[in-house]
Amino acid sequence: MTTPASIELVCPAGGLPALKAAVDHGADCVYAGFRDETNARNFNGLNFDDKALAEGVKYAHARKAKVLIALNTFPQASNWSRWTAAVDRAAGHGVDAVILADMGLMDYAAKKHPNLRLHLSVQGSATNYEAINFYRERFGIQRAVLPRVLSLAQVEQVIKNTPVEIEIFGFGGLCVMVEGRCALSAYATGTSPNCQGACSPAKSVRWEQTPQGMETRLNGILIDKFADGERAGYPTLCKGRFEVDDETYYAIEEPTSLNTIEMLPELLRIGVRAIKIEGRQRSPAYVAQVTQVWREAIDACKRDATHFAPKAAWMAELNKVSEGQSHTLGAYYRPWK
Repeated sequence: MTTPASIELVCPAGGLPALKAAVDHGADCVYAGFRDETNARNFNGLNFDDKALAEGVKYAHARKAKVLIALNTFPQASNWSRWTAAVDRAAGHGVDAVILADMGLMDYAAKKHPNLRLHLSVQGSATNYEAINFYRERFGIQRAVLPRVLSLAQVEQVIKNTPVEIEIFGFGGLCVMVEGRCALSAYATGTSPNCQGACSPAKSVRWEQTPQGMETRLNGILIDKFADGERAGYPTLCKGRFEVDDETYYAIEEPTSLNTIEMLPELLRIGVRAIKIEGRQRSPAYVAQVTQVWREAIDACKRDATHFAPKAAWMAELNKVSEGQSHTLGAYYRPWK
């Protein structure tokens, strides 16, 4: 069993203000990306150039926090040099680790920068300890981020059978696909989250007020329709409402957020090494709010895991920034076998 002091809180940084907000509110690590398709949150207005990253690394390290760079998309033969250059840039800035999905890029990083710490991205879709141990033996990864498709018992089995540190998602948006394998956005827009780093890119998104209500479309495809006063969400195809057998409902996935704060004692017990907060596309205010709640919760659980219970105020704060203002335990809790 891990010691409670060993768990880390890993928080999103879509830009320098969000990085500072995460560090100031108690993050142990922040994760970020460059302003290009080498990362899976490749949206206008997000991410870091070299000047901002240098300032961010300096700010975080001065406050004993770590900076992780996500290079978690898959290069192609025609653009391979862009990804290897990104590894070199990250290493040159003195980041604490790079988060990689592509095996070829891992091989490059391990050989070119042998002292650079490597983390296996959730985009690598490693859902069992055999896969994780393979990445360790071949490329020397030190941490793996598990996809959000495993039950808690399955997470525990992974941890028991690998020396690699295990990081799991604790809060934020859900993905219905095995991470790294989503084709819905590419099908609808021609832009692949796995290669170009943009799920439902903004250039394909439209909101239109109609007599029937607010319609949201993705590349012309009707994703959802909202009544006057109803909150209109961002049109990702998997979270739209569709007509199936004459009934209209969220046929693929409901808009709700993962929230595992009540599971903290169990996560500590089974040896989870890090808890990741999703949301690099969210605002610095979101980052500050969620980081502060999770910092308080983790510290409380460390002090007394036996009597730990989520505070109502924590849950209320997290629900305010959850999709659909609701939360779920996702795949972690499965009452069936």
